[in-house]
Amino acid sequence: MLILGPPRAILLAVKLLILSASDLAQALPMSSAIDAAERAYRAVSSGNARAPLRTAIPTGDGGTTLLMGASVGGEELAAKIVSFFPGNAAHDLPTVNGLVIALDPETGAPRALLPGAELTALRTGAASGIATKVLAREDARVGTVLGAGAQARTQALAIDTARELEEVRIYARRPEAGHALVDALSGELRARVVFAESVAEAVQDAAVICTATSAREPLLLGEMLEPGAHVNAVGSFRPEMQEFDAEAVSRSHVFVDSVEACLEEAGELIAALAGGVTNRDSWTELGAVLEGGAPGRSDSEEITLFKSVGLAPQDACAAAAALEAAVAAGLGRAVDLS
Repeated sequence: MLILGPPRAILLAVKLLILSASDLAQALPMSSAIDAAERAYRAVSSGNARAPLRTAIPTGDGGTTLLMGASVGGEELAAKIVSFFPGNAAHDLPTVNGLVIALDPETGAPRALLPGAELTALRTGAASGIATKVLAREDARVGTVLGAGAQARTQALAIDTARELEEVRIYARRPEAGHALVDALSGELRARVVFAESVAEAVQDAAVICTATSAREPLLLGEMLEPGAHVNAVGSFRPEMQEFDAEAVSRSHVFVDSVEACLEEAGELIAALAGGVTNRDSWTELGAVLEGGAPGRSDSEEITLFKSVGLAPQDACAAAAALEAAVAAGLGRAVDLS
């Protein structure tokens, strides 16, 4: 392992730092990822981030490759390519693959290469972490995660970090995957982790609910939501995908990562708009709440729903935080590009 000096030394030596998934996990614990997510959302809503809408490249077998990049405050710059191929699950292969390149914000030179699937899962979990911290009831004790993939794991980590939960329930359409996640999380979370046999069982009395699936038909129904519940919905990122129904939208105060991005990509909100049960003016960007420009939860009975489709500034801030910590700890492997 090569121990490097300050990030600028990487550039001057024309070296690229390569971080493995293990390196990233050490460099970016969930608490640090949540801090990075907060910076990203504040930058988006304050106009301090530059990021075009991502480009989606569909494939004939139902897969999608996404291209995205962002600059945040002149201090973070990154680009990402990430692929989502749901058919991989049938072959016991990861459904999400990708790479993130951290770039020098002054010169554009590449500084580090990070595993895209793992970074995406971390920053997506962190998004729910900061939303839970800001919007969920302080007395939340039961959390639920719908889904059992890589995103589901970091959702559980995030809500367990953001609140003092006593129990986290896992529901998965493939019970074997759900039980495997329960086993994996039982050694990671402070809360007790249990498997739920149905969505209804999973969300009953739950104060925090995370949806992290690739569902095309709603599995979380508005009628299931109890007063005071908070929902983090992160699984869908295309107009044809829907994890929750229009009733869930109509019963909730809707918060989003970006109004513009959700108008293009959030299938549930697009369907609710078409059905006349919501309007874009009623959506609140989470960054605006963090910046103090908009209210969050109004009372303990209000249902809050945070819809995230994922934003490139999240990747840029998470990558920068991971790179700084990795350099300080001597993690990763440096490759000479000269």
